[in-house]
Amino acid sequence: MPQMAPMMWMYLMVMFLFVFVVFFSFTYFVKVPLKVYVLKGTKSVLEKHWSW
Repeated sequence: MPQMAPMMWMYLMVMFLFVFVVFFSFTYFVKVPLKVYVLKGTKSVLEKHWSW
């Protein structure tokens, strides 16, 4: 193994963590408003349909 191996390992770990954090925050910030929007939409649709 060359001397660059630890640096490459650290670089890979940092990149992995960065990608993980970005992916997690993206999914969180997209899924939560989307879920709220879908729940509100289904609730309003159900209220329109079942309010007689």
